Amino acid sequence: MAHDGQRDIIASMPVLEDVLSLARDTVEPLKTLNEKAINKLRDLVEIDNKVSSAMLEEHQSAAHGVAWLATYTESISQMVNWAENLFGQNKFGQTEQLLLQIGVGEYLEQILGGIMMSQGEIFRLNDLGLNALDLSEFQTQSVKELSSKGNTPHARALLVDLILEYSANITVGDNGLDEDLEMIREQFRKFSIDRIEPYAHEWHLKDELIPLEVISELSELGVFGLTIPEEYGGLGLSKASMAVVSEELSRGYIGVGSLGTRTEIAAELILCGGTEEQKKQWLPGLASGEILPTAVFTEPNTGSDLGALRTRATQSENGDYEITGNKTWITHASRTHVMTLLARTDPDSQDHRGLSMFLAEKKPGTDDNPFPDAEISGGEIEVLGYRGMKEYEMAFDKFKVAKENLLGDQEGKGFKQLMQTFESARIQTAARAVGVAQAAFDESLNYAKDRKQFGKSLINFPRVINKLAMMAVEIMIARQLTYFSAYEKDNDRRCDLEAGMAKLLGARVAWAAADNGLQIHGGNGFALEYKISRILCDARILNIFEGAAEIQAQVIARRLLES
Repeated sequence: MAHDGQRDIIASMPVLEDVLSLARDTVEPLKTLNEKAINKLRDLVEIDNKVSSAMLEEHQSAAHGVAWLATYTESISQMVNWAENLFGQNKFGQTEQLLLQIGVGEYLEQILGGIMMSQGEIFRLNDLGLNALDLSEFQTQSVKELSSKGNTPHARALLVDLILEYSANITVGDNGLDEDLEMIREQFRKFSIDRIEPYAHEWHLKDELIPLEVISELSELGVFGLTIPEEYGGLGLSKASMAVVSEELSRGYIGVGSLGTRTEIAAELILCGGTEEQKKQWLPGLASGEILPTAVFTEPNTGSDLGALRTRATQSENGDYEITGNKTWITHASRTHVMTLLARTDPDSQDHRGLSMFLAEKKPGTDDNPFPDAEISGGEIEVLGYRGMKEYEMAFDKFKVAKENLLGDQEGKGFKQLMQTFESARIQTAARAVGVAQAAFDESLNYAKDRKQFGKSLINFPRVINKLAMMAVEIMIARQLTYFSAYEKDNDRRCDLEAGMAKLLGARVAWAAADNGLQIHGGNGFALEYKISRILCDARILNIFEGAAEIQAQVIARRLLES
């Protein structure tokens, strides 16, 4: 909040004249620069017009930098689309103009000066060998205007003043959602406020599982059947609705927002790769929440290298399978009824082509006996955050799976079947990231208003204003990129690139918001009693699961090279 003597001056300062037109005019120069960067990367990593894996690894930093540049390009493009849609509906007010002006201006300036891939890794265009001519063609008058004048102290101060004036709104600025999606957001925001936020911190501090009562309430709200077709007992809603619901539940607590992730993955596996009998058998129970699934993919020492999995499935004389091997980082493993389990059915294979996916039924466990099946053993992995479902390691010793539970009734298709779920899973993870970032903003804004230092509220200090303003701006950028990827999925367009970008940026935005939020809290933020300490721990996982940031950037870079 501005000093009283500055308030009238700042409030009277307009945003940049015709900011939407300026922002629109930056999109084509950005796309041209992006294409030049991809071509420069091709020169580094292609041999005989084919991408060399060895060369791509050697030039990994440059490749990942190009992935980030492409992500920034798409982010700015989607912010412009968001603004144009609002303008057409006469909803493009001063708050939205400032979000656009600050966001596009800051990202353009970072493109010119250096994009932060992580705290200690900055990608600069000259790392690719882009010369002064390449940059001069990019630096049009609109780019110069926004990069130099878009993100100013006065713009940030005015944005925070507007946030305080309209603090009752669900989010900072109009989301651009249609009426139905906005109603869904309001419903789940209310649920989070009433049933999650008052209890989440205690669940975290005590490392407790989310109460079954809450899971039952989520079932009644249709969370688990949200995108499952009506013919199989679901609501048949869009991926965009899934993103909105995931965001608002994660805003309350990432554990609750993530409960639907396992169902989303299991349902997508069955819908894309299952037989009609498997769809009829499993989808209604998943949709109702009567069947809780868990994803059992990762193994010790393999991480993201799923092709190196060693857990094996051996077929017995009657056609059923016996699973033997070790798995780790299995979320919500104890309580669940079925495992989407990836195992090697071809013992002679050395890569993903020998993997198969199973719908492996198990007995739900308790705190005292997490794995009651005799052929399963394991225990909890204690973690910093993301605690509401708990993480487990599991060992299988000839665990029996019926032959009819081989997904799609086909061996060797497991990796391909899993790949089909990545788009939805990453959209959902991006939405969770936006929710966590929004939670960090909520806590930080309230604390900055209430906390007094040197005779005034923290929110009067410029660097606190800067942090809050950039949180709000980047949350909207990540949100629009997430919505875009969801809309692409809903329109049956390939969106692994867009979903990957949304996840990559969203995870960084969540961590930045949580880290800056804790800084606003000062020493109190380091105390366990303050919610921001939990939000920081929860935000950290987003750069790791569903594809670590480095893996995500690698996947994006490969896709860009394919285009």
